[in-house]
Amino acid sequence: MRIEILRQRSAGSEAYWQVFEYDGPMDGTVASLLDELNYRDDLYDIEGKSAPRIEWECSCMQGMCGSCAMVINGKPSLACETFLRDLDRDRMTIRPLRKFPVICDLKVDRSIISDYLRSSNAFIGEYRQDDTGGAGGDQKTHDMQYTIAKCLKCGLCLEVCPNYIGGKKFYGALFAGDSYLIAMRSKSNQESIRKQYAEHFGAGCSKALSCTKVCPVDVPTLSSMARMNRGR
Repeated sequence: MRIEILRQRSAGSEAYWQVFEYDGPMDGTVASLLDELNYRDDLYDIEGKSAPRIEWECSCMQGMCGSCAMVINGKPSLACETFLRDLDRDRMTIRPLRKFPVICDLKVDRSIISDYLRSSNAFIGEYRQDDTGGAGGDQKTHDMQYTIAKCLKCGLCLEVCPNYIGGKKFYGALFAGDSYLIAMRSKSNQESIRKQYAEHFGAGCSKALSCTKVCPVDVPTLSSMARMNRGR
């Protein structure tokens, strides 16, 4: 298999494509392929030129952290959940997410996600259920909240969103989800978070819903949007 990787050795440096050859088993993931390339005693590209190790992020390797988000064959995906057997057996392209600054190779800086969540008081980790009502509702509502809370903050939804441009005004689907959780969890903050939701999501979403197609944990963004738009 021909592996084409878009490389960039540091922030601001020129990006370039480098091609590698892989002839190993196809039952592994893209993450295991990147490991195989980096674990070679010496890494050479398809032209026989010595190549530096490929920089990329990983942690849990179980689709639970979102660290290994990248674009594989044109589709934003998690490397640890993308199996080689499901891809073209002759050629693969891998590049970093485009909506975030590149640190090196496939490794990007996604700190802007937590920055704009905190700046708009929508960082769910800073809220506790208050005694003015909080997260009520039936079992179906609790199940939906649980699913929304599984958001990995991996950035795949922002990568495909036609409205998201670096978090300047529109904060994307993950912001909608956290806004809903805060509104349900803390009634004393509902007015404030609904105002932030309207400004940083409601007014900018074109409802392309491409975010729902790439989410690795199937967060029900449309449901949180509907609840927030209805005001409950």
